[in-house]
Amino acid sequence: MKKNLWAASALLSVAAISLTACTPNDQSSGSEDGKIAVSSTADTCDVSTTETKAGTTTFTVTNDGSEVTEFYVLAEDGIRIISEVENIGPGISRDLTVELAEGNYKTSCKPGMVGDGIVGDFTVTANPDAQPVSDDEQALRDTAISQYTSYVKDQVEQLKTKTDAFADAYASGDDETARSMYADARLHYERIEPVAESFGDLDPKLDSREADLEEGQDWTGWHAIEKDLWQPSAAANGGEDYQPLSPSERQKMAETLKEDTQSLYDQTRELDLTVDQIANGSKSLLDEVTASKVTGEEEIWSHTDLSDFQGNVDGARVAFEDLRPIVESKDADLATEIDEKFTDVQNLLDQHKQGEGFKNYQDLSEDQVRELSDSIDALSEPLSQLTGVVVG
Repeated sequence: MKKNLWAASALLSVAAISLTACTPNDQSSGSEDGKIAVSSTADTCDVSTTETKAGTTTFTVTNDGSEVTEFYVLAEDGIRIISEVENIGPGISRDLTVELAEGNYKTSCKPGMVGDGIVGDFTVTANPDAQPVSDDEQALRDTAISQYTSYVKDQVEQLKTKTDAFADAYASGDDETARSMYADARLHYERIEPVAESFGDLDPKLDSREADLEEGQDWTGWHAIEKDLWQPSAAANGGEDYQPLSPSERQKMAETLKEDTQSLYDQTRELDLTVDQIANGSKSLLDEVTASKVTGEEEIWSHTDLSDFQGNVDGARVAFEDLRPIVESKDADLATEIDEKFTDVQNLLDQHKQGEGFKNYQDLSEDQVRELSDSIDALSEPLSQLTGVVVG
């Protein structure tokens, strides 16, 4: 779970972007290398320029603070997420490449990756030097967007069906059946997680871990139910005996999960995606693996992390494959390298399959966990170039 990227926003319609996409911006006033520099600290979000021309924009975000941070580009309302880069450790710099149409936006740094963040205004002006995307490339873009949108809708349909069945089993007290359904249903959410995270507070309702909760936040969703199905000992629960949910509390929790999943289903019926969002989403899914799956922090009670790992990798690979014709036309070697690294990751995951699912994550040795982590790192490096190539 994380706060992520895709705005279902008309601000970034394909038509608007196609007029500017091939023109990289000259942002020399904001940074010597033509990128917009961003410095994030505990109490500042210093963006080197607050105005740029429409087209491809790259923010180079440096964490000059002491906590892990993330950086967002938001729509004018400050709610809808255009794109973001997360898990930037102290002293680390990462790039975020986006295509921005003319309009008003906001930028935000979120030190500690909690709270409302440090928000500032950002303006994108008309670009008289913009060159239109060629007809051939626009056709490839349209195909990629259509294919990926269909994939998201299909995954959410499967998620809804399986979630309804899971929630009904849980509400009825059939814990054995509910536990057997848990990982398989969540797999579909993990595949399209960046899209789910674009809809305001929907992702926190569905996917917050206990460690993610902010003061006063109600805990609902998958992980609250997970804890009730795999009830921890007092030693694993902060020294306190776990209090199981009552039948009425179970019913309410199950109904809330179904309602929030229905909301996700409804909102994904009308997606308005762009190729940079799809490319950034692919990398974001790998970041999700690094942040919580490899560490075993995502499924702390059920230890079904490998299933989530697989879902994130599946979603990242589909996004890349839908964009691959564009990448091959511009950098065939990069397309081949990314494909090979995806295959390496999948081969490692396959070693840990058990029946129709995966081993308990706690059964992996330190060396096996490290091997998985190294394979994700090896894939992340070329995949980080994906957006720049697609919109370049």
